Amino acid sequence: MTARSAGPLALVLVVATAACTAPSHTTGATPATPAVSAPSQNHSQGIRPPAAAVAMESAYEQVIKRVLPSIVQITTGTGLGSGVVFDTQGHIVTNAHVVGGAREFQVTLATGGQPRSATLVGAFAAGDLAVIKVADDHGLAPAAFGDSANLRVGQMVLAMGNPLGFSGTVTQGIVSALGRTVSGQDDDGAPGATIADAIQTSAAINRGNSGGALVDLSGRVVGIPTLAATDPKLGAANGIGFAIPSATASDIANQLIRQGKVVNTHRAALGVRVGTAIGEDGEPIGVAVGAITPGGGAAKAGIRPGDVILSVNGSPTPTTTALAQVLATLNPGKQVKVEYLGETGERTVTVTLSELPGGS
Repeated sequence: MTARSAGPLALVLVVATAACTAPSHTTGATPATPAVSAPSQNHSQGIRPPAAAVAMESAYEQVIKRVLPSIVQITTGTGLGSGVVFDTQGHIVTNAHVVGGAREFQVTLATGGQPRSATLVGAFAAGDLAVIKVADDHGLAPAAFGDSANLRVGQMVLAMGNPLGFSGTVTQGIVSALGRTVSGQDDDGAPGATIADAIQTSAAINRGNSGGALVDLSGRVVGIPTLAATDPKLGAANGIGFAIPSATASDIANQLIRQGKVVNTHRAALGVRVGTAIGEDGEPIGVAVGAITPGGGAAKAGIRPGDVILSVNGSPTPTTTALAQVLATLNPGKQVKVEYLGETGERTVTVTLSELPGGS
């Protein structure tokens, strides 16, 4: 199963959606007067809901009231997505795929008002995170970020963002699984970012939700909704969405704000540039090495351009996405066995993993 980025949303889709949801009474036809029946005894007297239901409803209301003012809509020249107010200096954390190649944005607060101008602070495409800064930080309400390490499967969460351009939308679900490693896919089919330790949730995540907030019932941001699962044949898989853990988002955001780039990715790398190698039957057989980082782990182990990597640490790597997912589960400095196909046939060498560069 692949996962598709949940945004940014093309503005034309917002218009089409709005047009398709016009109520039927706008046709001008006079509706027939409905027959009025006597209310039932239970309805007239009122039924008090169970205390647990009232408490849960109240919890939802309080969380939404507290967190929603921290959720913004980010508009670029090609689409829109969501963001979370990170601090009082105007910094907003979002997804790298939301900002795309843009450097200037319009930010609209959930509380309304005129859009505010913002500029790019920095992006970490490999982890699908970015930070932008609003010029006018008046009235911004920073969200409280929780520790995603304390999440439990089954815990109730809310996803807040701007799906399909409907600002301030909230959906509810649970934490379905933890520690997933998932990769995105761009609209053109190209591989996207790989997310390590992703949070899987049943809360609905749609296009435009990207960069918003996954929130626990204490009102703390525990993740950044990023991907929605899709089946190549069936399309979107409802109820299967993924979020970047808040611990990762906070760490990367702080590095981008302080350094303008990520100086410590905590992600492993082989020290190669690769592309998927295709066999005679048209199926992927491994990742072809196109270039080697001088002094990197692969170079020191004797891997050369033109070699085809077949597996890392015993896990097959038939595609570049598969290789990225394996490396996302490993730490820099770890020694791993790499099986590859070279000029003299298949070989296995030991490679000491380096750190994935952060870029800017």
